[in-house]
Amino acid sequence: MRQENSQIARENPASEDDAGTLRYLEYPLSVALVEGGRLSATDAERAVRLRENQQSDQSIGTILLQLGLISDRDLAVTLATLCGVPVIEKKAYPDLAHISENISSNFLKQHRLVVFEEQEDHLVAIMVDPTDRYVIDALELISGKQIRLVIGIASEIDEVIQTLFSELMKEEGGDDDGGTEHQLLLDDVEQLKELASEAPVIKMVNQIIQRAVSSKASDIHIEPFENSLKIRYRVDGLLRETESTAVNLAPALISRIKIMANLNIAERRLPQDGRFKVRVHGATLDMRVSTVPTLHGESMVLRLLQRDHVNLDFASLGFDSMLEQRLLEILDRPHGIVVVTGPTGSGKTTSLYAALNYLNRPERKILTVEDPVEYNIEGVNQIQVKPNIGLNFSSALRSIVRQDPDIIMIGEIRDQETAQIAVQSALTGHLVLSSLHTNDAAGSITRFIDMGIEPFLLTSTVNAVVAQRLVRNLCPDCKQPYDPPPEVAARFESFPGGATLYKAVGCEHCSGSGYRGRSAIIEMIELSEGLRSLILQGGDKNALAECAKREGARSMYEDGLLKVMQGITTLEEVLRVTQEN
Repeated sequence: MRQENSQIARENPASEDDAGTLRYLEYPLSVALVEGGRLSATDAERAVRLRENQQSDQSIGTILLQLGLISDRDLAVTLATLCGVPVIEKKAYPDLAHISENISSNFLKQHRLVVFEEQEDHLVAIMVDPTDRYVIDALELISGKQIRLVIGIASEIDEVIQTLFSELMKEEGGDDDGGTEHQLLLDDVEQLKELASEAPVIKMVNQIIQRAVSSKASDIHIEPFENSLKIRYRVDGLLRETESTAVNLAPALISRIKIMANLNIAERRLPQDGRFKVRVHGATLDMRVSTVPTLHGESMVLRLLQRDHVNLDFASLGFDSMLEQRLLEILDRPHGIVVVTGPTGSGKTTSLYAALNYLNRPERKILTVEDPVEYNIEGVNQIQVKPNIGLNFSSALRSIVRQDPDIIMIGEIRDQETAQIAVQSALTGHLVLSSLHTNDAAGSITRFIDMGIEPFLLTSTVNAVVAQRLVRNLCPDCKQPYDPPPEVAARFESFPGGATLYKAVGCEHCSGSGYRGRSAIIEMIELSEGLRSLILQGGDKNALAECAKREGARSMYEDGLLKVMQGITTLEEVLRVTQEN
């Protein structure tokens, strides 16, 4: 028997409303979504107004999906309750699909419908919108059979349709010549451009960026998987997963961002990098875009660089007053090398910019070579590396030493040639700032030697090495003091005076995480006579670290414990990013 729909008809409001009336109340689906907590009243009203202004024949559910305001699962569950029709997931689909020359793939795609034969007298129609009487009547007319309705999840239906007709083309010998394949590709690109230019897609991209800014995220991850499109934000160094949306939105969403970043939307087989600027809440953001091909489509990461809100002073980065004063004295030296080291995402570049900001004076010429240039500093000549035209670190450095600079900043020393130019520049009277990828400060010295730099040259040029990691700061609105267990308290016995330790709790100000913002934990090794002598004797990094410790240098772990005692962070955070030593 055919399962009848509920009393709600296809969503068409009966009449025009007076000014000020909430139009979404005329649509049972939008009302149910709002009452169920799956949609805000503001978003519901916005979708309804958009539908009516555009005089669209699309259902409210379809528009809400296109805008990314609800997930396809939310839509399915809500419609199931309204219509009294069961929901089915892909893993429970029947085995035998109903294929008929009278039912085109375009019809199935347009109405998000897949049909299965279950018995001789009826078909099973799995559809997103069971209120669409036109589709049901058409199926009955074409098949001459009764229709039993089931609600499916939009992304899963799209996937089944794609798989089904791809297999049919292969069975029918779909190996066309190159001209046909080329035409299909051109048609596909034009369709992507049209989709990416539609208002709902543009609005969805803007909302993703706005949410990232509101949550103070540093990165946006857009990741297509088999059954969903995941959008995650990196906040305070850790990824937070937001609600997944329909995977069929991925091509249009990715293409929109590619257009903004001036990337090739037709190229989906190779990685691409680009950037664009956008203003959000009155602030200018630089967005760095990176794409890579994955099994289920292109994965995209957007790095947010907020130029108007970056702190370029050492105190705000986590340097205490004594360490900051010592570093500033080293930076005031006329020549030598200062190296900042740590893994990706440890704040090295920000520390280098803070140093440049301190050194930036009218009587000094400063040149930088970076990949990429993250922040523009007035008065500093910054060069963007472009390997595709042969402008790499070493080739750029060979040119800028003839530009009569006082200070040179190298974004990263990656190879022997770059290291040699840095050392030579320091020997000829320049102050050189740079970064290295090593785990600790002492490891930077041995890395230079591994690159082929002679120890006697290192002892003559390197002034100091700063190693750092980033830890999350405790939220000041919800952190709570606690009595640590004995094994935790024992870690602080070597520090003078008592300490009150705090734990992360979570509140509305920190989105329940218990943390808000980040600070650096730092160790700095200044090359003393004792360290220089040890380097010339061939001491390894452990011997160098021990020598620095005897001379009063504080390790990252010890600096982290101090920040725990000051109520800035937690012991768990310190142990997450460094080792006890």
